[in-house]
Amino acid sequence: MNSARVLYQMVRADFLERVRRYSFLVTLAAALYLAYAVAAEKVWMVVGDGYRGVYNSAWIGALMTVCCSTFLSLVGFYVVKNSVQRDADTRVGQILAATPMRKDFYTFAKTLSNFAVLACMVGILMLAALAMQLVRAEAHSFSLWKLWSPFIFLALPTMLLAASVAVLFETLPVLRGGVGNVVYFFLWTGAIALGATGVDDPTGLQLLYRSTRSALHALDPTNPENFHFSLTIGGERAVRTFPWNGIDWTVNVLLVRLLWIGVAAGIALLASLFFHRFDPARTWRKHRAQPAPSPSETSLSEERTASTPLVVPFTAAHLTPLVRTSGNSRFLQLAISELRLMLKGQRWWWYAGAAGLLVGQLVSPDASVRGGFLLAAWIWPILLWSQMGCREARHATGALLFSSEHSLSRQLPALWTAGVFVALLTGSGAGIRLFLAADWHSLAAWLAGALFIPSFALALGIWSGSSKAFEAIYTVWWYLGPGHQMPGLDFIGLTPTSSSPGAYALAATALLVAAYWRRRHSLGYA
Repeated sequence: MNSARVLYQMVRADFLERVRRYSFLVTLAAALYLAYAVAAEKVWMVVGDGYRGVYNSAWIGALMTVCCSTFLSLVGFYVVKNSVQRDADTRVGQILAATPMRKDFYTFAKTLSNFAVLACMVGILMLAALAMQLVRAEAHSFSLWKLWSPFIFLALPTMLLAASVAVLFETLPVLRGGVGNVVYFFLWTGAIALGATGVDDPTGLQLLYRSTRSALHALDPTNPENFHFSLTIGGERAVRTFPWNGIDWTVNVLLVRLLWIGVAAGIALLASLFFHRFDPARTWRKHRAQPAPSPSETSLSEERTASTPLVVPFTAAHLTPLVRTSGNSRFLQLAISELRLMLKGQRWWWYAGAAGLLVGQLVSPDASVRGGFLLAAWIWPILLWSQMGCREARHATGALLFSSEHSLSRQLPALWTAGVFVALLTGSGAGIRLFLAADWHSLAAWLAGALFIPSFALALGIWSGSSKAFEAIYTVWWYLGPGHQMPGLDFIGLTPTSSSPGAYALAATALLVAAYWRRRHSLGYA
């Protein structure tokens, strides 16, 4: 067997299948918009006391690389984290399991296929950096090496690391689902924070920090020792510029980048230890075995088959007319049933954690601490909300559910009501304290957040048909908006300056309309 040829064909087949998906196109469009934001000076990299580099090849390449490695290492993970599961769903994995292919070869091939998809996006952003060099350059000199070398040595190893972690998460039973989607975000946040501790992080932020600090200190020795380095979107703008000629790619620097490539290869090999090779006995989704017939039933069936021919009488088929229900639609019972389905399978520790966060909201005397408990309480049920609108597609129960009478006008509002009830219950401690304090503005923001979260989950679930979109987008939004009290993105309204209850109430209504229209269109209503 030609291993190199097999590896190439596996990577090529996966790559072609991925790039034809809408998720790839949406992520690529978002990356190109980020490149536009950099070119339009909406994204800044500020160093020192309000400095930024002159827009030459080195600075444009570094700025675009930082945006590329940080953005794609997060979003790209959710784009590629489905390769192993797709082989299991399409039963291609059973064919591969019948071949002499080793487990480490398979996980390494999947890592390379994930990397090929992410590297394609990096390549397009490299062309976008070239276009920015032609449009926004402030220096007459042009160096393709200084423009593209950060992409090669910083962005591509980061993409390989994200690709290998995606394969590892798919082979671990606990992390292959929604839990892994949430855990990766905090893992990514920790990796970004490595740059602030002095460690050469995968994205290269620490490397850029040291290089720009040396260049700026040589130009301005009075620059404070507490050197400032930040990448902001619409935040602090630089007021001064300084020339920066790029990173000095020494042997030590390249060895560190090679080390991260080795870490990615090690993670791919580690994934092979947990890979079940599509063995039905070791898969996470276990099917209940059918009881075997008794010996008497088997012998009786064989006797009837041998002695009596099978005769199927012909009768005219008549469809039973649909019995119209009474005016009582039992909406409350339907909402309770949706809530029970939503909570099904939760362990005791989940309820204990939710109860602890609820008590923390009630007894915390400080408003900021109480807001922290509310912030944690509204990320705790993320896996409950993420199944809204896509549970029927996941369990293939849509034909059964939507064939019932008034399924659109009853089931959808009942599902949304169950999601709102979860939000109100888990955050009720903060709501009670706001009501007792007569803080009506904050209470309105709290109520708007409780309506917005399930509406957002329902709309994304129906439109995407998967829980991954909500788990990824909501986690990032929750971290950037309420987590940092960013105005316009704080849907919880933890502070009066960042809250927008009216805007999020309207957004919840618009999302409900979008979800209803999509579900109505998918059911074939005119």
